Amino acid sequence: MTKKRLREHGYSVGHLPTGVHNCITDVAQVRVGHTTLKEPSQGILTGVTAILPHSGNLFQEKSTAAVHVINGFGKTTGLIQVEELGVLESPILLTNTFSVPAVTEGGLRWLMDGNPDIGGRDGTVNVVTAECNDGQLNEIRGLHVRPEHALEAIQNAQSDILPAEGAVGAGTGMVCFGWKGGIGTASRRVSVPGLSGHIGSLVLTNFGAPEDLTILGVPMADLQATPSPPSADGSVIIVLGTDLPLDSRQLKRLAKRATFGLARTGSIAHHGSGDIVIAFSNAHRQPHRPETPLLISRRIAEDGRMISLCFRAAVEATEEAILNSLFMAETVTGKDGRTVPALPREEVLKRLRKHKEPNM
Repeated sequence: MTKKRLREHGYSVGHLPTGVHNCITDVAQVRVGHTTLKEPSQGILTGVTAILPHSGNLFQEKSTAAVHVINGFGKTTGLIQVEELGVLESPILLTNTFSVPAVTEGGLRWLMDGNPDIGGRDGTVNVVTAECNDGQLNEIRGLHVRPEHALEAIQNAQSDILPAEGAVGAGTGMVCFGWKGGIGTASRRVSVPGLSGHIGSLVLTNFGAPEDLTILGVPMADLQATPSPPSADGSVIIVLGTDLPLDSRQLKRLAKRATFGLARTGSIAHHGSGDIVIAFSNAHRQPHRPETPLLISRRIAEDGRMISLCFRAAVEATEEAILNSLFMAETVTGKDGRTVPALPREEVLKRLRKHKEPNM
């Protein structure tokens, strides 16, 4: 069966309209790039995914940001400073667990190349890197991801297109609900009179037990096809981006809502699952060296309809992004000849048709 996103099969998630491409790059200026390392005969199935919040100098023009940790069994860099200062000054880099140091170095080198005063007059820089454990398919001890692969992913980043999904970039070796997972993305457009914008979600899925998978409210516990037994509790990284003016506190509230989108797919956030949400807005950027002692910014009102629309958008886009990561992944054989099958889409769609009418 040809790979298609969930919506291309006639099933939509939620009620809000999507952006043009239904992906995080519908958010103005956001770019996504991948580097994929795929040599199955050597047990290499891994990579890097880079999300760039805007098209300017990320260090000199910091995006507003926030973090929400659903379950903290994860190895990341940079989240403490984002939590403390409420700004993001680097790409968001995704990779496997043991490659966090190398990928962080690649991000650091890219930022230093564009900002010669980092490490001197401009002080240090905070690189944000997050991970999931792809050791079920990837020979993770080989440390195959190097700093140059992070640089390549950043340089590959593009806007205004649908990024590749499934077994690509950081998602190459990931497993979701026992089926092949990886990268997925979706977006929603929100508007009220006088204000409109986008909220996009990009996920790295590597979590869940087969018996928990739920698609559009329909349990998928006893599919006839046989999933791969999960090797551990797994993880998921959720990145939310918006071009709406939300401050850090509001982004924190938005990030918390991604939990509901995750839960709708069947996740219970197992003990060993590193479930982390990173949210940013590029609508207002904080200069590295402010010219005045007073910074003025706008934010959406919280006593109106827009804030709740944003919450709904985060839930819907996250749920759909996770499902897209499953629908767009193919069967993969990796380390030690281990095979993780793709989601049996025909069987899933047959079950959906019993419970839901397609939107076509």
